[in-house]
Amino acid sequence: MTALEHREPASDAPADAGPAPPRRGRWKLIGPGIVAAATGVGAGDLVATLVAGSRFGYALMWAAVLGCIVKIALSEGSARYHLATGTTIFEGWRSLGAWTSWYFGFYILVWGFIYGATAMSATALPLAALFPILPLPAWAVLAGITSFLFVALNRYETFETVMKLLVGIMFFVMVGLAVLVAPRLGDVLGGLVPSLPEGSAFYTLGLIGGVGGTITTAAYGYWANAKGWRTPAWIPMMRLDNYTAYAITGTFVVSMLIVGAELLYSAQIALSSGDRGLIDLGEVLENRFGRPVAIAFLVGFAATAMSSLFGVWHGVSLLFSDFVEHLGGKTERSANPERKWPFRAFLAWLTFPPMLLLFLGQPFLLIIIYGVVGAFFMPFLAVTLMLLLNSARVAPEWRNGWVSNGLLGASALLFLALCIQQLMELLA
Repeated sequence: MTALEHREPASDAPADAGPAPPRRGRWKLIGPGIVAAATGVGAGDLVATLVAGSRFGYALMWAAVLGCIVKIALSEGSARYHLATGTTIFEGWRSLGAWTSWYFGFYILVWGFIYGATAMSATALPLAALFPILPLPAWAVLAGITSFLFVALNRYETFETVMKLLVGIMFFVMVGLAVLVAPRLGDVLGGLVPSLPEGSAFYTLGLIGGVGGTITTAAYGYWANAKGWRTPAWIPMMRLDNYTAYAITGTFVVSMLIVGAELLYSAQIALSSGDRGLIDLGEVLENRFGRPVAIAFLVGFAATAMSSLFGVWHGVSLLFSDFVEHLGGKTERSANPERKWPFRAFLAWLTFPPMLLLFLGQPFLLIIIYGVVGAFFMPFLAVTLMLLLNSARVAPEWRNGWVSNGLLGASALLFLALCIQQLMELLA
């Protein structure tokens, strides 16, 4: 029996571990997985998927689907460790040696500083296009401050509700666009057959590795805990939540690839590099379908960027809070980490220092450090999950089966290849 198969817990949850999972109505509890999946799909993923569709049509559809499967395995493993052991993924990393704390601490600070500016800029693009009353940097600053206040002043329940609303907007807008461009079913199904057109290796790796999150994949277990899921009895519920969330994400990503293939590939339209390519797509949509469709797309673009902004501000701050409290000798999980100073401190770190980069540009050396350190995180996550989920720390019935080990092993190799590719680009 594998770790991805449905297994009921061997024993009841302890009385002080929170409510037990209900036997019926589990669909109503779905939420943390949607938060994790939505956080991981940002403006950069939209651009990558659109560009892949515009260059290769439907040929790389299979890679987008495989990317979702890879992230399912990583997210499921991260949350399963939380629920099966009653500890957190960071506690697991610490058990592998002090080097994990040094790496993670350096990584999260550098990553947060650069990503803060990137996420605020990405969110500002559709807002400036919809409401051209302020310059782009001003919208970026407003987006960052709004995210800071929203996450700082609300508990998880409100955060999850707003994230679901944003997911609903981005999902229906992007799927609606895919229907509007009238894809040919035979072409779509043909794209599920693995193939590698000439010059597509870079885009294939990017689609598989980029869909659905990086460091936020590790935050899924923290969101599951915040939902009140804290014992092995919740693992079946977590899996339903995770699979549902990535089914939504997969549909969303496939929809964007369809838009790229039908709207851009057939007309040989090239997009600008970076997130600004999405503004180009808005202009293409306006020329073909009219201003209302273009506005709807910009609203979906804004919802996508804002969900990543809110999700990172909340999820990575939870990771940092756990990191700091364990370095300080904490032995128990905090009941409300969102109210602790490390959570608030990292919120401020994500928001205010990166604003300097919005006006000064990103220093070259910092980008190099960010790229090198960040390239190693996903291989680090995949390898450490394999070590932890096959160890005696996890009860035998919740350890990895051959399917989980195979997916995590393939993920480690994939992200190692992406890591080497990124390092070569940086050196070049």
